[in-house]
Amino acid sequence: MIIYEFKVKGKDKQYHAIDDAIRTSQFIQNKALRYWMDNKKIGKYDLNKYCAVLAAEFPFADELNSMARQSAAERAWSAISRFYNNCKRKVKGKKGYPKFKKNCRSVEYKTSGWKLSDTRKAITFSDKKGIGTLKLKGTYDLNYYDIKQIKRVRLVRRADGYYAQFAIDVNITVETQPTNQIVGIDLGLKYFIADNKGNVEQSPQFYRKSEKQLNRANRKKSKKFSKDRNKANQKQSINYHKARNRYARKHLRVSRQRKEYCKRVAYSVIQSNDLVVYEDLNVKGLVRHRNLAKSISDAGWSTFRSWLEYFGHKYGKVTVAVPPHNTSQNCSSCGKKVKKSLSTRTHVCPHCGYVEDRDVNAAVNILRLGLSTVGHTGTYAWGDLPSWAIGVNLSSNGESANQESQCL
Repeated sequence: MIIYEFKVKGKDKQYHAIDDAIRTSQFIQNKALRYWMDNKKIGKYDLNKYCAVLAAEFPFADELNSMARQSAAERAWSAISRFYNNCKRKVKGKKGYPKFKKNCRSVEYKTSGWKLSDTRKAITFSDKKGIGTLKLKGTYDLNYYDIKQIKRVRLVRRADGYYAQFAIDVNITVETQPTNQIVGIDLGLKYFIADNKGNVEQSPQFYRKSEKQLNRANRKKSKKFSKDRNKANQKQSINYHKARNRYARKHLRVSRQRKEYCKRVAYSVIQSNDLVVYEDLNVKGLVRHRNLAKSISDAGWSTFRSWLEYFGHKYGKVTVAVPPHNTSQNCSSCGKKVKKSLSTRTHVCPHCGYVEDRDVNAAVNILRLGLSTVGHTGTYAWGDLPSWAIGVNLSSNGESANQESQCL
């Protein structure tokens, strides 16, 4: 399963229709979740049947395509099933009880409600929302694929416009020649990655470099915010929404820079090695650190891991995640534990005299741990569903995990 993304061009009236379809999809998703809360022993197909009840009760829900309504209910069931699985596996901490959506940014269609033009450069939506025909702007060519291979079509709203995503059911595996190389990777803040051979990749720190511009744009946005309008439940001024959009576009640029960087590094690592061993980090827990939360979020470890797993599956390479416990503390030469703080960047073993960079020493331990045990082969950064398989049931946050890029 791959996802191709195009920017869509239309009129303001069509953009308003897309926004209306997104709000309707959010409404159905929340109604399905409430229906599950109020009734016992509710399953996936019960939520799909409930979509027809909502369409009969609310005229604006009936305007949305029937399969788009089912897709919204499936999003609710995806959150419910994830909660059930976490309870069965007795996951520590919060189990992820489903929450109502407040700011959805996408609406998803299945195999009906849309039609591509003969040139595959435009798409027409035929439901009663009035979206109509939208032009597709992008470098991908959909003529290579049969219409039956397109399983999902999603319209996404972002700060810089609207996009159409196509989930295409194809075999993504590619045969490559073995390199006879193995590598252990340590993820860090000083270096983005460090391997067991001593090679390091500097952390780009895209957010840190753009922080002044982001703060300036945020201040301009705040100055245009009216407290009196907010108390009176009135809409903010047009200038405020323009400033908010400029601020959101800057954040979008930073996130895209980070994503492309993680993609390039992951592609290079996979192409150069047959076995890649890395840390099974709990990033959600690490970002709770009050002093390092911003730096950890800026590093993009989860994004890098998801792309590493995707390219590993695509090119037939083995990726293994191992527990990170004491990989930085243990000496890679004698195996004895040498305690050191985060500020200590050089590993000096008092037992055997081994001296090495802290991250390189950890990478050697990670590789040795991956070779001595099976590790967590087959686990994925974002849950049981692998990152390369996302697309059959797309999430509602407007992001696709395995979107291909012409840069590769």
